[in-house]
Amino acid sequence: MTLTGQLDPRFSEATAPTPWGEVEAALVGATGYQLTTVRADGRPHVTPLVGLWTGEAFVFCTGPDEQKARNLGRGPHAAVTLGSGAWDDGLDVVVEGAAERVTGGPELRRLADAFRAKYGSAWDFENDDESFDPQGQRALVYRVVPAKVLAFAKSPHGQTTFRP
Repeated sequence: MTLTGQLDPRFSEATAPTPWGEVEAALVGATGYQLTTVRADGRPHVTPLVGLWTGEAFVFCTGPDEQKARNLGRGPHAAVTLGSGAWDDGLDVVVEGAAERVTGGPELRRLADAFRAKYGSAWDFENDDESFDPQGQRALVYRVVPAKVLAFAKSPHGQTTFRP
């Protein structure tokens, strides 16, 4: 996925949008992310987690009884965020979209291999057609396909919006 961004002058001192390659490098290189889902009563639920940017979507896994899985069982709305935590340095990224379950043995095997390559043996999964670790603490796999990606550059400040 290669996208062209639109700089929002209302929130920007920058004179050019952040290039998609820089945003994608941040998504690929991060090792910690935050996922926001929506509870049944409409309140947000935010949790840190590990994940992967596959070039088309953000992928993560979660136990079927965890709050985020229960939230996604009621509605697919999700946002994934990452950033430096600094006000004047780095790049913050927000991926907004719909989370969908990933199933199928070959696709789950490909993703399990990618988790292992990125995170090492701590994230070494077996899989069946439905989940990671089917004989253990079963983990459902989701992908968040972006409807919108926001990049917040911090030096100079600039807000760039990307849409597929």
